[in-house]
Amino acid sequence: MSMTASGRWRGGSVGGRHAETPVSLYHSGDMSLIAQVDAADWESWVKDNDATVLDVREQDEWDLGTLPEAVLMSQGDIVARFEEIPKDKPVLCVCRSGGRSSNVAAFLAFNGYEAANLSGGMKALGMQD
Repeated sequence: MSMTASGRWRGGSVGGRHAETPVSLYHSGDMSLIAQVDAADWESWVKDNDATVLDVREQDEWDLGTLPEAVLMSQGDIVARFEEIPKDKPVLCVCRSGGRSSNVAAFLAFNGYEAANLSGGMKALGMQD
């Protein structure tokens, strides 16, 4: 999966740099390189790591409910806005089922962030179907 220059995700392999952004997109075929935080442990992980919770879902999904103190930045906005995310502490990426957030965590890790994925996403927490 990769992102177009307009910042929207599309299928296929990840390309290199885009003219509009000074960053490379990254998708490791091996997501085991990204820390997976179990749904039962997310709260303690965030507290223990003083982490930022980054919800990468769309606004309509966010409106269904999110985690306390989470920041909404949809996956489609990540390339244009990722530098708004504090780099001085870990980031827990969250989505509906863990797929999008895993991709975003990999992208952030590639760009120097300490990033983790909420395994199973909001579904694993029983907060979204």
